[in-house]
Amino acid sequence: MRRLLVFTGAFASALFAMFTFIAPAWAGSPHFVSNSITATRTDNSLTVSGKEAGLGNEAQVHVVVSATALCINGGSNHPKAVNKESVNAEGTFPVQNGMADFSLTLTAVFSPPCSPPMTVEFTGVTITDTTNNLTVKLPGTF
Repeated sequence: MRRLLVFTGAFASALFAMFTFIAPAWAGSPHFVSNSITATRTDNSLTVSGKEAGLGNEAQVHVVVSATALCINGGSNHPKAVNKESVNAEGTFPVQNGMADFSLTLTAVFSPPCSPPMTVEFTGVTITDTTNNLTVKLPGTF
């Protein structure tokens, strides 16, 4: 009888350990891979690409990129007029092996147009994974 109780106690301990240590592995630990994020400006568009990891068993993630677009004059100044706008882009990206690659392009459309010698700059670039409530801000101007 004692052997049965010892076996039952050992079995219960093993079961407890299995559920204690396996459950956190299923949950994952979502994060943006910081050295993978790039932002490239071409004329009045900004393309932001990167990778998110630690996504566990999720099938997909929804990513939103937002920024402020400024029309900069030939003297490298932003005239305090209406040539400033908020822009954003969003998309849903598949998760494979706990990771997701994303790439989104923001395009600024000014009225009146931001035409040469004026150029478009993007500031306050923010990347948000709305699936996991995860946000990262890119420093600088693009």
